[in-house]
Amino acid sequence: MWLILAFLSAVLLGFYDSCKKKSLKDNEVIAVLFLNTLFSSVIFLPFILLSANTHLLEGSIFQVGMGGWEMHKYIILKSCIVLSSWTFGYFAMKHLPLTIVGPINATRPVMTLIGAMLVFGERLNVWQWIGVLLAVFSFFLLSRSGRKEGIDFKHDLWIYFLLLAALLGAISGLYDKYLMASPQDGGVGLDRMAVQSWYNVYQMGMMGIVLFMSHLRLKDHGKLTLMKFSAFHWDWAIIFISIFLCAADFVYFYALSLPGAMISIVSMVRRGSVVVSFLFGAVAFHEKNLKAKALDLALVMLGMVFLWIGSH
Repeated sequence: MWLILAFLSAVLLGFYDSCKKKSLKDNEVIAVLFLNTLFSSVIFLPFILLSANTHLLEGSIFQVGMGGWEMHKYIILKSCIVLSSWTFGYFAMKHLPLTIVGPINATRPVMTLIGAMLVFGERLNVWQWIGVLLAVFSFFLLSRSGRKEGIDFKHDLWIYFLLLAALLGAISGLYDKYLMASPQDGGVGLDRMAVQSWYNVYQMGMMGIVLFMSHLRLKDHGKLTLMKFSAFHWDWAIIFISIFLCAADFVYFYALSLPGAMISIVSMVRRGSVVVSFLFGAVAFHEKNLKAKALDLALVMLGMVFLWIGSH
């Protein structure tokens, strides 16, 4: 069951990435990111309020578990990790082709697997090492494809932003396993709905501060004033960013909460979202050099298959 949910989460993530790319076109990154956290919080606030003040959601998969500082300190840390990843990722997404972003993001399971090896003591077998090497080789080929579009992987700031986003995303995945696992399995055993609901709310607060500070300017006589949003226009895709993300994360957290769920497999399957976003980049944005990138993507997915075989 958890594997089916992981595939569903992957499809939803593909639509999420596609809407994100569309929303960021000619738009201010910080404003779009704030609205994403705002709409995501609006989606989950009713569940928080109903769980805290009524019995309507009691016993359902939408019930938000209650807890004090012992619970919220872990969720705040998750919010910081995820928001850092999103910030780097949004800036990279705005300035790079979707057909470049997708395959690089698809290498996150490799980072997660290596992290699981270092943090949780997992060991890579021959199949998994083949998957890792294929992912590394595909990254090399992708850098060659990028050069044809004027993207130098060694010197492009947005490539480094994207890699940082992927690394932080992998750390977040490992942290999710720690949060979801029971104390008997070495985790914290937090309620999945509490984590998903509250981390969105905390991110909204953090992004609200960032948005305010980014538009605060010091004028003559030492007075502070708010600058206008110079590069923002409304796009309905902004709302769908939050809808697809919340749905994808809900399915993801639910999958991790099920007995026997493996973070390395779930994380790998979720990267299948690249197929959806790649097709969207080709059809909607008419991006270039698709044949070479498709080969790179195929190698990434083949590497994911080897990781899957090795994990079984």
